[in-house]
Amino acid sequence: MLFSQDFLNNQSIVPYAKDYQHGDFEPSHSHNCAQLIHSLSGVVQVNTRQGSWVVPPGRGVWLPARTEHSLRFTGKVAARTLFVDPLARADLPARCQVVQISPLLRELILCAFDIPANYQSGGREERVMELILDELRVLPTLPLQLPEPRNDRLLMLCQQIQQSLSQPWEIEQAAKFLNVSSRTLSRHFQRETGLRFGDWVRRARLLAALNALAIGRSILEVSLDLGYDSPSAFSAMFRRQLGVAPSAYFTQTPPVISPDSDLPR
Repeated sequence: MLFSQDFLNNQSIVPYAKDYQHGDFEPSHSHNCAQLIHSLSGVVQVNTRQGSWVVPPGRGVWLPARTEHSLRFTGKVAARTLFVDPLARADLPARCQVVQISPLLRELILCAFDIPANYQSGGREERVMELILDELRVLPTLPLQLPEPRNDRLLMLCQQIQQSLSQPWEIEQAAKFLNVSSRTLSRHFQRETGLRFGDWVRRARLLAALNALAIGRSILEVSLDLGYDSPSAFSAMFRRQLGVAPSAYFTQTPPVISPDSDLPR
């Protein structure tokens, strides 16, 4: 599904809205333009060759131009996307990242859907689009990426961890799984992923929790499934990572726009 740069027709931003059902999936594809996917409801999981990003409701994910990615949707997802000319600003983000959507940017995104494609330069519509571009340059990032190692053995370990997140997975257990020393695993793991082993495991549990909570599973169920001794221990981890309790994280109900029927190719 290649979104052609020619479609922009000299526009810096093209907004696009689409709703997805739980379990929907978009296979791997790329676009010639950058994009910001803003989830109003439900959870979007973005998978690339560099790792996975999980986008909870009210947040967004930035994808630079020509980033090959697939999308998986948990819950009923209302996605509002901005396709962006990568040359519109010299300092647009150069890497995939989950971002916080400020109240100002959220309202600007909603406003963009009311702006005609052939808006005149020099007027209010152009100023709105220019302000969106300015906001995209300073998006606060969130710790919702799970980087994947390039090394085959470390990748196998990461996949095994994700399939058994209820296990304790201390560094010693993981080192025994690969038949290496704990020091060797720690050094190679951080070099490959940019995260310490324990931080990576906590991140994997956090992202799994976001998907589970999005489909209505209780905090008790999620905490036990992920190997926490109690819901309070899980909630403490969640609060440390995201700043709020899991019971409060999904309470935001952003306004919803009617989706367009077809995405221009």
